[in-house]
Amino acid sequence: MNETRIVDLRRERAWTQEKLATECGVGIRTIQRLEAGNDASLETLSLVADALGAPVRDLFATIESDELSGRVDSFESRTQDQQSSRNRMLGAWVWLFIGVGVVVSMFSFAINTQLSSMGFVAYWLGGTLIFMALKRLVLEPYLERRFPLSRSTRARKLQKSREI
Repeated sequence: MNETRIVDLRRERAWTQEKLATECGVGIRTIQRLEAGNDASLETLSLVADALGAPVRDLFATIESDELSGRVDSFESRTQDQQSSRNRMLGAWVWLFIGVGVVVSMFSFAINTQLSSMGFVAYWLGGTLIFMALKRLVLEPYLERRFPLSRSTRARKLQKSREI
């Protein structure tokens, strides 16, 4: 059992246990157990740390065992690796969309007809809306399954706005 700082971090934000449980997506009993110093999985600790805007290591006043310290370090390293991989994959899809758009634009200007300018506008306006929908409905859920320790750009922005 390790002494946690979860109570202090929660109170700094003026959050109740219920609010913290809601923000991190765990049950209130889980929060109560964590605050009492009971053990939890690293995934649960990660959810709580994300909600509080702190690294997992900062949830503890001291980490008693070298084994737990190693596990926390390993977990934080895996989280960073998965976030980097997720960002690279998402970036690749964005660049693919832009690349296809450049080809469509060049083709539209090469044939130089009234219809080609509509194709240009349709791709960039309609394609952007379709890409955003596909990203949210298909790509983000796929990335959540493939990289469970990572967070979407929207989730990271939401987290930053809570910290302010």
